Amino acid sequence: MVFTSRAGGASASPYDSFNLALHVGDDEAQVHANRRRLATILDLPEEHFVWMEQLHTNTVTVVDVPQEEPVEATDALVTTQTGLALCVLVADCTPVLLSDHDAGVIAAVHAGRLGARNGIVARTVQQMVELGAKPANIQALLGPAAAGESYEVPAEMADDVEAHLPGSRCATNKGTAGLDIRAGIVRQLLSLGVTHIDADPRDTITDESFFSHRREGTTGRQAGVIWLTGAK
Repeated sequence: MVFTSRAGGASASPYDSFNLALHVGDDEAQVHANRRRLATILDLPEEHFVWMEQLHTNTVTVVDVPQEEPVEATDALVTTQTGLALCVLVADCTPVLLSDHDAGVIAAVHAGRLGARNGIVARTVQQMVELGAKPANIQALLGPAAAGESYEVPAEMADDVEAHLPGSRCATNKGTAGLDIRAGIVRQLLSLGVTHIDADPRDTITDESFFSHRREGTTGRQAGVIWLTGAK
């Protein structure tokens, strides 16, 4: 499991420098250079990286072979195949990486506000279980994302998300309504029987070592990557 930052790449401002997204307006040659660099660092074939279109859905897709194009209209990938690197792109949304190495099942999830509200993480765990995973054996890693102290939203939105993802509503450092999506996901995972959870506390909105759509508007995307190695 790996999370990238914005450092160490080839892209120019405002995508400086390790932008891994092709859909944000960056020079495609620079993005491909960054993706090649990521593949080299992880010692994986670039063609084995599987990307998603990511439309803030709650759709989960099982993949078992490399994909030439991003998997359409999905926000979670699940596989039982070794050597496939499942990727999630974010710039404030919560990247969630899930693994049951005993069963040989992994997943990468794009858990933005809407997808998390609509159950993308729970649906991914369900799909993993259908493929042989056990919640008690699943390890979850949540990456850098918008923190509740910075993620200000209208009170009605906070209430709505809280009703669907309990534990998400919070107060910002201004005392206004906020959302801590990571906290809501942790509570949801615990309710599903997933107890091996690590959550990176870093706030992409305030930490300039990460891309942040809320802070910058036009910007790049960092990635979470997970892959299976060896025999199941």
